[in-house]
Amino acid sequence: MRDIHSILKQYWGYDAFRPLQEEIINAVLAGKDTLALMPTGGGKSLCYQVPAMAIDGLCLVVSPLIALMKDQVEALRRNGITAFAVYSGMSRKEVINTFKVASESNCKFLYVSPERLESALFKEYLPGLGINIIAVDEAHCISQWGYDFRPSYLRIATVREELPGIPILALTASATPDVQIDICEKLEFQSQNIFRQSFERSNLSYSTFKVDSKINKIIEILRKLNGASIIYCKSRKRTKELSELLRLQQISADYYHAGLIQEERNKKQEAWINNKTRVIVCTNAFGMGIDKPDVRCVIHADVPDCLENYYQEAGRGGRDGKIAYAVLLYDDRDLNELEKMADLRFPVLDEIRNVYQSVANYLQIPTGSGEGQYYEFDVSDFVRKFKLTGHITLYALKALEQEGWLALNEQVFLPSSLVFTTNKNQLFSFENEHPELDTLIKTLLRAYEGIFDQPISISEKMIAGLMKTDIEIVKKQLLHLHQAGFIEYQPQKDSPQLYLLRNRIKAEDITIDMIAYKKRKGQFLQRMRQMVIFVNETMECRSRIIGSYFGDKKIKLCGICDNCLRIKNTVISKEEFESLHHRIINIIKYESLHTKDLMLKLNSIKKEKAWKVIEFLQAENKIKVDKTGLISIN
Repeated sequence: MRDIHSILKQYWGYDAFRPLQEEIINAVLAGKDTLALMPTGGGKSLCYQVPAMAIDGLCLVVSPLIALMKDQVEALRRNGITAFAVYSGMSRKEVINTFKVASESNCKFLYVSPERLESALFKEYLPGLGINIIAVDEAHCISQWGYDFRPSYLRIATVREELPGIPILALTASATPDVQIDICEKLEFQSQNIFRQSFERSNLSYSTFKVDSKINKIIEILRKLNGASIIYCKSRKRTKELSELLRLQQISADYYHAGLIQEERNKKQEAWINNKTRVIVCTNAFGMGIDKPDVRCVIHADVPDCLENYYQEAGRGGRDGKIAYAVLLYDDRDLNELEKMADLRFPVLDEIRNVYQSVANYLQIPTGSGEGQYYEFDVSDFVRKFKLTGHITLYALKALEQEGWLALNEQVFLPSSLVFTTNKNQLFSFENEHPELDTLIKTLLRAYEGIFDQPISISEKMIAGLMKTDIEIVKKQLLHLHQAGFIEYQPQKDSPQLYLLRNRIKAEDITIDMIAYKKRKGQFLQRMRQMVIFVNETMECRSRIIGSYFGDKKIKLCGICDNCLRIKNTVISKEEFESLHHRIINIIKYESLHTKDLMLKLNSIKKEKAWKVIEFLQAENKIKVDKTGLISIN
């Protein structure tokens, strides 16, 4: 076994591990099943990458995020480490080739999307891959009670049966205590071996503002603060509207969402990362896998539906350790909409069946067929043609996915690929007959090794640069070669893909496990209510609210959130403090009280002063306050 510190230095250039990384790595190397809770930007990937490099064999990484998989593979290759990825939308030929190369080469990492785990191809190549660790990224997806349940994750446990003795490292940035236990059970851990990095972000100032005009408040914030900013919105349309309003105020801004073509998304992302654009206004499609340390402000222009999403998104600010601001803006309408969201998120069975029938008609799938097939699926076009409601359609598709009928991937990206389908002599003759294609053919042969043997991912943009010509001319010439039968050219795809997990049946035969469905709805309501509590809270430290939600009870008062600053500004004399101290203890000595009832009994005292004393008593472990706000003697 190689030394983990020398591996860290050689491949990643770091002299020391971050907190908990070394302990997690040693647990994995000792063969222990491990769950690691590490906040966004905490260095999760190194926890499986370093141990995989220390021992012989290949690390299997299960991840639902195609863009992140691609980024990780490219980053590993830049560091001289062999890595491959198999994800939704790849052709059978491409998948076979990847599995074959991974099993026959010095490949150290194979990234797979979860739905690939039960395919016949995966099972065929699994014994020959020499797997040494199974890493499960976004592990909260395996829990039905988590905020992003994906049934394809349940297949990971069946892979374990084929790989006895191989440890699992499950990683997530956000999971409540109940979800943590569920992850360990679903992945069949031998024992609950859980590492939790603190959820404390001492340099991140959380605040919420109830406002009449969100755009005016956003402009005010951006004028007060310097540096890169992110603004999160719930709808694609709103991202564009807000960015345009900001530009009218001479604030450098652009918008980003999953509906843009991949090339456009990359361009916008790069401009923001390189500080050519100051503000990116986006949906939650933005941010995953982006490590920009100098984000000074993250603004939520709409209220997220759970603290898990809010914590992850807000946590993209201040990764350089300098002060950053997480600002959440809301009005009464936001909170009212949040209350109604559970019924929107969980459509009734008839609505689900109607969407299923419409999908089958839209894609023209005959009854009894379609299993294992990918279909290009334009959601907007589908909704328009079948006169459906956008939200109900998306959540009906989600329900069908969670029941194992189909899977919708909105962020499929398949780069252009090309392979020569002729021999070199025939190609030489063709070049002589078509001199206008000579430069393109020679460029392809020089730029892409092995292009005669197997399909290779190509970049039309790079080819155009090498040829010093326009990208549209390159595409036109590639299509000419394809039509002439000398190459097999597949242009880039970045349209959403719908994957049928089972053959099409009659819509009236679609079944849903209503007990589990209702329980998931109940869990959603609970998460949503916690979000409303967070928004409305005016006294308790926001870092402590978040920490407590995720089971981290040790977080100190941050001193920089809006509530801490409000309490700091409340002057209280020593005598007044002592008097309040004894009064609170005497009130709750005989019965536990909710904070609201305690405040009623202290009606002559300012809330800010009362909370200052409550926080002190809590910090001294003289009293305890639970999640519901019930105060009791410790």
